[in-house]
Amino acid sequence: MPMLLLSVVASCARTSDDERPVATPSIALSRPDAAIGSPMDITYRFAVAPDAPAFAEDYWVFVHFLDTDGELMWTDDHAPATPTRQWKPGAAVEYARTMFVPKFPYVGETRIEIGLFSPTTGTRLPLAADTEGQRAYRVGTFNLRLQSDNLFVVFRDGWHETEVGDEGAGLEWQWSKQVGTLSFRNPKHDVVFYLQADQPAAVFAEPQRIEVRLGPEVIDSFALPSGMRELRRVPIAASRFGTADTAEMTVSVDKTFVPALVPAMRSNDSRELGIRVFRAFVQPQ
Repeated sequence: MPMLLLSVVASCARTSDDERPVATPSIALSRPDAAIGSPMDITYRFAVAPDAPAFAEDYWVFVHFLDTDGELMWTDDHAPATPTRQWKPGAAVEYARTMFVPKFPYVGETRIEIGLFSPTTGTRLPLAADTEGQRAYRVGTFNLRLQSDNLFVVFRDGWHETEVGDEGAGLEWQWSKQVGTLSFRNPKHDVVFYLQADQPAAVFAEPQRIEVRLGPEVIDSFALPSGMRELRRVPIAASRFGTADTAEMTVSVDKTFVPALVPAMRSNDSRELGIRVFRAFVQPQ
């Protein structure tokens, strides 16, 4: 599907900021609407001003998603793919990220605002774009809708209870045990299976080995180093699901740990932990 381009140019900026803008931001969305819980690819572009001074530090991009009343729903703050201290005057910096829409109780138009900020001081930089103030710049909208394809992934055996991140981040996850089972309705057509996971604890000398099976068949296998969040996209043909009403997957790890048994962690957590899974999602093609 063609990318939906949503550009913001300096000529339409409404800002009383007296400082010169350092860049002009724009984004492109992979689709004009998204279902709750689904992935959306967002391409970020910053056209650095020809007279932009050198960046004193590596700034982060804040990304805010707001409802029609202007209330913040969730964020996707991140470090840009190219650190800002490497940005050159007159150059264009572009990169893509996949965002999963959180399970948020809202449907309707969703506004996206972005900006550049210092992760140490919180100071925001001026950009050439439409803003309501506080150096947060509007770059586009999309329609948030309910999920309607009924391909809900159920975390069955081998998982711990859902945990939730900081308020506003829109993050939730479930820790696996050594083997975790997932199930969903047989889609009976081609899909892409998304798995987003990490290992936040530096407890292993070597990366964990992760194996994903659809029934007895291995459909993906990869190494997961500590501290790295991995997003896997696995195309699955309809023929691989067979004729059963329900498809069943397993996610297995070659090694687990118990935080309470790792002295450096100083934890009372006696659970057996494998990897932390943020999303398991089936996207029809």
